[in-house]
Amino acid sequence: MGFDYYKVLQVDRSAKDDDLKKAYRKLAMKWHPDKNPNTKKEAEAKFKQISEAYDVLSDPQKRAIYDQYGEEGLNSQAPPPGSGGFPGGSDGGASFRFNGRSADDIFSEFFGFARPFGDTRGAGPSGGFRFAEDVFSSYRSATGEASNAPPRKAAPIERQLPCSLEDLYKGITKKMKISRDVLDSSWRPTTVEEILTIEIKPGWKKGTKITFPEKGNEQRGIIPSDLVFIVDEKPHAVFKRDGNDLVITQKIPLVEALTGYTAQVTTLDGRTLTVPVNNVISPTYEEVVKGEGMPIPKDPSRKGNLRIKFNVKFPSRLTTEQKTGIKRMFSST
Repeated sequence: MGFDYYKVLQVDRSAKDDDLKKAYRKLAMKWHPDKNPNTKKEAEAKFKQISEAYDVLSDPQKRAIYDQYGEEGLNSQAPPPGSGGFPGGSDGGASFRFNGRSADDIFSEFFGFARPFGDTRGAGPSGGFRFAEDVFSSYRSATGEASNAPPRKAAPIERQLPCSLEDLYKGITKKMKISRDVLDSSWRPTTVEEILTIEIKPGWKKGTKITFPEKGNEQRGIIPSDLVFIVDEKPHAVFKRDGNDLVITQKIPLVEALTGYTAQVTTLDGRTLTVPVNNVISPTYEEVVKGEGMPIPKDPSRKGNLRIKFNVKFPSRLTTEQKTGIKRMFSST
């Protein structure tokens, strides 16, 4: 009974061309006789089966005959499906004769080397085997197999992620569309687009990094870069951030600085705070409202403080009577 070529390559009967190439690449590298000097006879038999299976299944005509008639059909001049002939028949239909290629020829054609390992048959310690090891070493990094030297990882790609202060206060989900190159089973680059989802957590600060591992371009023998987004805080028209605190500056006239002032503040989530200030407001005075700052990243249920600063507006000039009145007022206190 003949071999089941699909089982030999460890693929389904519906396998596509890329699936066959991937399977052959992995198995041929595993079972090449030069890679298995201690079990060379077993490896040669396996290698021949793998190569024969790939040679048949990767050729549409051979595969069609194999699928319909089996291995016997390949070796008994079976007609290609749809030609009107039958195995052993004499109705004049077209026939096909399978002429298998050598395993070494298939390997060389697939990997792009006329003689990738040199002539290792009968070679002593100084023969072609060392060159074969060098070739295998180069392919280990490309195929992901283990080797003494780990594959190099490309440097991370960093991109700024602008966020408004409202985004960082409430948290937000951002969608980022990226394009990158990925390699198919034949190592050809193909550009694909992906949508990455970034969850901005309440309280995150400028400089926070979000890493998507190995989302850079794929390259042969190199681990793809990590894609890193770095939070960048946009300037706000009203608030400034100081750690976990929010700072706002309000302009008030001198008379209210001296006699009392009520601050109205619209928060980043749209609420209105009414803050009475009964103290005399000096140019360096701050009114602190606890728990109305930015969320604390490690515990978003807690917040920093809101600090209200004041820009006291002094009159540009005073009349004589005003000056006298002010002197009288302060001299009596």
